[in-house]
Amino acid sequence: MTVTIKDLAKLANVSHTTVSRALNNSPFIKEETKRKIMELAAQMNYTPNVNAKSLVMQRSYTIGLFFTSLKRGTSSSFFADAMSGVNQVIDVEYNLFTRGIEDYADYASIHRKRFDGIIVMSQSESDNAFIYHVLQQEIPLVVLNRQVADSRIINILSDDKEGAYAAGKHLIAAGHTRIAMIEGVEGFKSTQQRREGLLNALIDSGIPIVGDYFVHGRYDMESGFQAMLDLLKLEQPPTAVFCANDDMAIGAMKAAFERGKRVPEDISVIGFDDIEFAQFTTPSLTTIKRPIEEISAEGARKLLRLIDDPSAAGETLFLKTELMRRNSTAKPAGLEAI
Repeated sequence: MTVTIKDLAKLANVSHTTVSRALNNSPFIKEETKRKIMELAAQMNYTPNVNAKSLVMQRSYTIGLFFTSLKRGTSSSFFADAMSGVNQVIDVEYNLFTRGIEDYADYASIHRKRFDGIIVMSQSESDNAFIYHVLQQEIPLVVLNRQVADSRIINILSDDKEGAYAAGKHLIAAGHTRIAMIEGVEGFKSTQQRREGLLNALIDSGIPIVGDYFVHGRYDMESGFQAMLDLLKLEQPPTAVFCANDDMAIGAMKAAFERGKRVPEDISVIGFDDIEFAQFTTPSLTTIKRPIEEISAEGARKLLRLIDDPSAAGETLFLKTELMRRNSTAKPAGLEAI
């Protein structure tokens, strides 16, 4: 009687995938488990099926999740939501490998034998070289957070411009005309989209655009703190500030408090993302909900289907943003509060 991988799995009390990895000397299982399975295979005179082994060798059981950068412009909350979304979906048999694209001098280590599929949480057009390398390697690929104009690629993202427009309109409806923005990392697509969204809201409403009211941040609390300090030093400071993400909004509110300003009575602050902490700041943060966890989960689902059927066509999916009205915005001082 021929001994199969399933027979070895039953005897060793492990999954057949674990047996396959042990027989193929995979680094993703413990040495003790690998040794136990190899000894059992020898005792049972197991002879591998050449065709089956060939199929197994084509799978690494690893999915890559790549960010533009883990050092610059990727907040801890953004990273955590992206990881959470992917982990909700991928099977426990898959290993998740996470890295920043900017860490690579070249992409020689990115190949089909190492990755069954790759998700790119793209923030910049500088990622295009990496994205097209992955395509050339014929690794199943999904790009999140930024639209790449290629019919082969599955893109899933939120409409950041629409969300920023809604943030601007919310402040304008409250009566604000001196509206500032703390922008994200220069060169990131999200920075450009959110800036354009706010500018469109100002232009459509006939609100003056003041160059000094647009200051750069880095998508972290520290840069939001410093940017708000700079805005408050202006001869005529803004009465409302739209921050390109919630981390910067939290830093901006701290700066306002340290300069004796009340939020929202003296200055309104609105963020973008709707991270978990946004509900628990004092005051609670009005923000634009961008469903990063949902985007990441859908990206993982699409990738698993693509791994099973590499011929699936590319597509672009937009997930809607939503204004979350809380307590950090109000009418300008002197007007009745919202």
